[in-house]
This record gives sequence, structure tokens and C-alpha cells, in this order.
Amino acid sequence: MQTTYIETQKISFQDFKNQILEDYKLGRISREMSYLGRREVLTGKAKFGIFGDGKELPQLAMAKVFRNGDFRSGYYRDQTFALSVDALTVESFFAQLYADTSVEREPASAGRQMNGHFATRSLNEDGSWKDLMAQKNISSDISPTAGQMPRLLGLAQASKIYKSVKFDGSEKFSKDGNEIAFGTIGDASTAEGHFWETLNAACALQVPMIVSIWDDGYGISVPTKNQRAKADISEMLSGFQRKEGENQGCEIIQVKAWDYPALLDAYARAEHFARTESVPVVVHVIEVTQPQGHSTSGSHERYKNEERLSWEADFDGLIKFKEWILNYSIEIEGKEEVIATAEELEAIDEEAKKMVKAGQKVAWENYQNTISDLSKSVLPLVENLKGQNAEIENYIAQFNKLISKAKKDIFHLVRKSLLATRGSNTAERNQLIQKYNEVFEVEKDNYSSHLYSQSQWKAENIKEVKPVYSDSSEDVDGRVVVRNNFDKIFEKYPETLVFGEDAGNIGDVNQGLEGMQEKYGEVRVADTGIREATILGQGIGMAMRGLRPIAEIQYLDYILYCIQGMSDDLATVQYRTKGGQKAPVIIRTRGHRLEGVWHSGSPMAGILNLSKGILVLVPRNLTKAAGFYNTMLQSDDPAVIVECLNGYRLKEKQPDNLGEFTVPVGKIEVTKEGKDVTLVTYGSTWRIVMEAAEELEKLGISSEVIDVQSLIPFDLTNEIAESVKKTNRLVVIDEDVEGGTSAFILQQILEKQKAFRYLDSDPLTIAANDHRPAYASDGDYFSKPSSDDMVEKIYAMFNETNPQKYPAIF
Repeated sequence: MQTTYIETQKISFQDFKNQILEDYKLGRISREMSYLGRREVLTGKAKFGIFGDGKELPQLAMAKVFRNGDFRSGYYRDQTFALSVDALTVESFFAQLYADTSVEREPASAGRQMNGHFATRSLNEDGSWKDLMAQKNISSDISPTAGQMPRLLGLAQASKIYKSVKFDGSEKFSKDGNEIAFGTIGDASTAEGHFWETLNAACALQVPMIVSIWDDGYGISVPTKNQRAKADISEMLSGFQRKEGENQGCEIIQVKAWDYPALLDAYARAEHFARTESVPVVVHVIEVTQPQGHSTSGSHERYKNEERLSWEADFDGLIKFKEWILNYSIEIEGKEEVIATAEELEAIDEEAKKMVKAGQKVAWENYQNTISDLSKSVLPLVENLKGQNAEIENYIAQFNKLISKAKKDIFHLVRKSLLATRGSNTAERNQLIQKYNEVFEVEKDNYSSHLYSQSQWKAENIKEVKPVYSDSSEDVDGRVVVRNNFDKIFEKYPETLVFGEDAGNIGDVNQGLEGMQEKYGEVRVADTGIREATILGQGIGMAMRGLRPIAEIQYLDYILYCIQGMSDDLATVQYRTKGGQKAPVIIRTRGHRLEGVWHSGSPMAGILNLSKGILVLVPRNLTKAAGFYNTMLQSDDPAVIVECLNGYRLKEKQPDNLGEFTVPVGKIEVTKEGKDVTLVTYGSTWRIVMEAAEELEKLGISSEVIDVQSLIPFDLTNEIAESVKKTNRLVVIDEDVEGGTSAFILQQILEKQKAFRYLDSDPLTIAANDHRPAYASDGDYFSKPSSDDMVEKIYAMFNETNPQKYPAIF
């Protein structure tokens, strides 16, 4: 087991002195970065700034107990910590402020995130894992307040998992589970539900987690007393304090932000509890100052009175640190020793200013050179067109008047010039078009790459392996197929685990995990509390540490509790790090066609629109679902798999190659061939569409039925357009609300696949009513598309074109 800070601090006075001065210097560098960063924003060289001034000392103390293999999940004010653990340099800090798109110069996000959002790169260029035990790790920050908390739970729980789970390559992710996950959050953000849900779960699970609360007394302009039931979060959390002999609760440590030795002691104790006892710890850092206010968008003088501002000036952490250093003396062998003189500290202050200014200058020059090089490659080609249109000279003159040029200004000039010379086919214009296409591809990569995996393990690359059947293949309940497939998965992939409400002891509410906990243990098949947001968070954090979690959300309706984490965190992990991190979690849920308001909702359109970056897979039966699990466990994309809630007791033939067969993503399946109309659907609705198609056959209408299977990605080979080309009619049938998923499917088919060219009738959507179904079977019948609805509406298409052959029903 790793030693802790308490156990390793036996050093000479000279080493002690050097450490203190190094901390002071780093604190001053960080403060100067904040000061200069604000000026860069206010002078127009950067768009927005939010800085960590005032929090330097606690972050220096936290960094001292942060080891290789540890993880941080934080928010946007931890620049001093990032500097301390070598995850940030002065140059990369300003590169991020300027939105430099170079991964080398701005490795946290390649200019995609605003300043203060830090990350280390967990992946090699090819998308493979680095050795995370050889580096200090920061999971990519997000801005939504408390949104970082659920992920923190998973990062911490992974250490507990690794105490008993080993697999080939697991040494890259853990050393016997001795790593700590560190979380940081602003005091006002503890009013968010995600904070309480995460801390509650951590206290129940007893995971090695240290949460630092930076308490500056305000949430932007709103004082703490208006944020929570108690102004003092430590007092409010007192019920969480663990009791001796109990395996529940957490440790709570309160410490002042300006008291350097007390901070060192607080974090040393916190580390000891977390690393040696696997106990969650809250470090409540009080009396934090914020010298420049919340952000560059406003001034704290607007809401802080003179007394508060005066207090903040006196109790600034760096000022108090300086006082402590100057007042410190110790007698060693009869000689008085001091840490530094006032002159020596002033020299450090000046050196810090020079270092920051030099780093800022390098970052600005690098950023400007990128724009200058782009301009130099394009502008001469635009000037070559001056003779073709008089307006172009004006465009160039306007461009040259710009004091500060950005890439968008260059592209705007090119595109205006091409618009002005439309219809011309000169060599000069063609040369500009060629250059435009060339540089646009570069910027497309800079700003739009890595929404999904671009590695060799991306889901689209997983080959189809068809299910194998034989004379001995049994007809079983659908739940048995998925259960037996999970059995093969857990046997094949020791890094795979599943957790959720009722997932463990009873084998989930539909018995799809029956017997799995008994066979594979409570670590790998686990029950959770009723807390969907942190079930997802467990999955994200574990997946970031090399495990393959399946996070079960009991019903599709309940996934709404997860939407914020899915949208802001999971869906953007690869994008916001430009391929630097990944979290291939599988979200298992079930839904569709059940009865009643609360278990029959279809929030698919919300998932589709809010979670681009996550695959959305909608199998029509449990065999298809099993195949998708087999596919995604070979992939490094995250996915949500929606099992059919009414399919667990329906009979399916069980494949002989469980655990091996795969269903390809982005691949539709024609389940019934026809020549008159193409019916497109997915999930549980497919069975009803097949019933309707049989009825339509009796009415002389030959329907081709297509099961989409995968909404994201959608029909990668444009097979639906080929079907429409044959039938010349299109109907999209869906149990989502009007204009929901059906609108997405129509856009994909008509716009992207250009299938509108083949239509002889208006495209038709058959969707549910805009309310949720009332209870019982009649509620479903009158609320969602029934076979009768489908037959009548599709028949009406043919009545419109040939009323003699297809006389009106009503």
C-alpha cells in the first residue's frame, strides 16, 4: 500500500525551506496568471475569463497528497492545483484563454473549453490507454455546477473495484486500489442535488474520495445564507460524520483558506483516511477570498460591502502566507533559522510576474502565428480575384482595417469573395476554392472532430457476427437470452460489471440478471440505491479508469434523471478533450409500450437531441439487445441500449453462440419485403407494425418493414433510401410524441439520404399523442399507435392516389 503524506514528511530544514518557497513561488505565479488573464480579456484579446485567485493555498496543500494514479474531478477554478501537479503551464493556461486549437499547446481541450477547464490526456494518439499509474490524472472539467460530482463517485469506486478485480492490462489503471479520487466544488454549488446524491452514495459505498469545498461566502452575488438550510455546510453535514465502529458516513475537516500549516495538516489527515481506510472525506475550506470577483463578466464590488472587501484584502491567502513565512523562525543547533527575508520574497514576486508575462507572450505569439499563417496562405489568392468583381477590393479593405483578426474573419472574406465571383470558372477562382477546401478540412478537425470515437475500436468498426442456430436451439423467454448472454460476458470480460436498482440480489426486476450476483459476486453485479444520476456517474468514472461498466437505469422514464450527466458530461468526453479521454460506459435501460403515465414515456427525442456523442441503440427483442452488448463491449464508444420492456416473457430462439454474436451499429434490417410502401420503425413498436403489415397485405398493399435498430448512428449505408426508391412511399412509425424521433428519422431519410426524390406521396409519420398513456391496455390503445391506427392511416395514402381501388373506410 502507498504511504501517505503524514508518513513521508521527515525532511531537513533546508528541504522544508525549499518546499515552502517553491509553494510561495507557484502561488505567486498562479495569482499573476489570474491578474494578467483578466487584463487580456478586458483588453479584448480573449473572450471570457474565470480564475482561481484566492484559492492558491488550499490547492497547493491538496496537490501535496495527490499521487500518480490518483484522479481529480473538479470545476473551473483549480489552476493552482493543475500547475502543482504539472497538468498546466503558464503557456498552456494562456493558450486555453485564447482558444488555441493546438493539442500540443493546449492539451486539456485544444481550445474547445473556456479557460479554467483542465484535463490530462489519458489516451495515446491512436485512442489506446496510456499508463494512468505513471501520471497524475485530471478528468476533464465541465462547467455545470455540481455536474462533476457524479463522475467523481465512479472514479473513487473504481479503486474499490480494483482491490478484487484484475485483468490483462489492469496495472495501467490501479495498484491494488490504493488511488484516491479528489473532487472540488464551490460552496454555493453544494445546494445542487448532484452534490448531495454523490456524497450520500460515497458514504454508503465507503469509497476513497476527498471532496474540497471552496467556501468564499457567495454563489456569484448570492450569499451562502440564501443558498442552503444552514450557512455552514460543515454543520449541515454533521449527520454524515462517521461514528466509531460503523462502516458508514464520512470524515469532515474544516480549515481556513489562508492558514498554510493548517491546510497541510488537513489534507494530510484527509489523505490518510481516504487512502488507508477507504473513507470519503469532506474538506470544508472556509474564509476563501476572491480578489477579482466571480469572472470577467462583472465586479464583486457590486454586491460585497466595504467591510467584506477590506476583510478580503487583509486575509488574502498569499498575503497571510507571506506574513507566516516572514514570522517563521526556528533554532537549530543554537542558530536561528528563517525561511526567507522580505527582500527574497519580493524577488520571487518579481520573478513570478516576469515568468507569467513571458509565458503569456509566447502563447499569444503562437496563437497569432496560426492566424497569420492562415491569412498569408489565403489572402494572396483572394487578391487575385480583384479584377473579377469590384466588391472584392472593398472586402479586402474591410478585412485589413480589422485591429484583431480571427480565423472566422479570414473565412468570411474567402466565402464572400467566392459568392461575389459565382458563375466564374477562372484558374484563380478554382485555386482559391482548392485552398478553401484544404484549410476548411483543417478547421473541421479543429472544431468538430471526436464527437464519437475515431480509434480502431469505434463501434462502426465492430464486425457483424450472426447468431448461430441449430436443431438443439431452444425457444426461451427473452429474458433468458439476455441473462445467459450476460453470463458469457462476465466470464469473458473480467473488467465488466453491472450495477443498478435491483440489479444484484434479485437479478433485476425482469430477471435479466438472474443468478449473476451469486455467480460473479457483489462487486461485479451490484445493487444501488435509488439515485439515477450517480448510477450514471459511477459508470462514467469507472469507464475513465479502464473498467467496462454497465450502468442500469431501471426504466426509460428514469433516464431523465441522467440527462444532465449524459448531455454535459458523457456525450462530450471525447469531444471536449479532442480525443484525450474516453468513457465507454454502456447505459442499460428498458422501456416502450408499457401502460400508465410513469412507465410508458418515450423521451427518445430528448435523448437524441441532448446526447449526441452517445450511441442510441433500440433493439426490437432481447436477442438483438444481447448482440448490441456484445458489440459495444468491443468498442470504446459510450452507448445507451433500450431493451423492450414488454419482451422479457415473449419466446425467442436462443442462439448457440451467446457472448459472441454481434449486431452492427448503424445497420438497418428489412424484416419484411414489400413493393408498395416502406414502413420504418424500431423497438417494441416493430411487432405492431408487423401485425399491421400483414393486415395491409389482405387489403392489397405490399409493405416493406424496416427495423432501424440503431438511431445513432443511423443507417450508415443509406439502405432505407433504396427501399423508398423501390416503393415510392414512406411511413415512419414511432411511439414518441409528434415531431419527436419520427422527425429525426424523416430528416435522416429525406434530407441526408435524399429519398424525397423517389416519393409519389407525402411522407407520413404515425406517432403517439402528445400526452403520456393513461393506465391499462385501453390507455395504451388510445394513446399510442395501434395496429388499427397504422392500417387506416397507411390505407388512406393509397385511397388518396387510387380511390376506386382503395375506397374510403370512413
